[in-house]
Amino acid sequence: MLLCGPSGSGKSLVAARSGLPVLRLDDFYKEGDDPTLPLVEGSSDIDWDHPRSWDADVAVEAITRLCATGSTPVPVYDIALSARTGEETLRIGRTPLFIAEGIFAAEIIGRCRELGVLADALCLSRGAFTTFRRRFLRDLKEGRKSVPFLLRRGWRLMRAERSIITRQVSLGAHRCDRDEALGRLAAAAAGRQVRQRTPA
Repeated sequence: MLLCGPSGSGKSLVAARSGLPVLRLDDFYKEGDDPTLPLVEGSSDIDWDHPRSWDADVAVEAITRLCATGSTPVPVYDIALSARTGEETLRIGRTPLFIAEGIFAAEIIGRCRELGVLADALCLSRGAFTTFRRRFLRDLKEGRKSVPFLLRRGWRLMRAERSIITRQVSLGAHRCDRDEALGRLAAAAAGRQVRQRTPA
């Protein structure tokens, strides 16, 4: 199950409430000294909301390994340091379903579908202002970046939220709120049929 949506839309909360094993796709960010990191246009800020700030190949490899073997090594990423600080092993055992959640999850919908490992893809949507407030308070509490950076990023993402959701839906994600997402996750976990969406 791929779970995407704008930063601050509640993906981690939904994933935790589902009771399913969770692969945190944010742990596959590139490190801060990587020369391929994109910049925000007209700024010296790294654009951590651009797909090129993330290692999709390694993330897909981890997903397919989990599906095939029930375990995979995953990096431990410190967002405040913009660096990988270690590695751990995620084990899901014989569980037939797990959630891979992150802001870039929609970018790998097509690849996961082609590999035959996709059960469903959901895009959480809670409204731009609600998302802005949740994201800012979370990032401030966790000390993810400086306050000026968080405010610049938050304002930019609030203005871009509609286009972010439109893109994720165009890549094959089903737009839904928290309650619908939890319902679809519960249905999939119970082995009931979930209607698949394909890009228009």
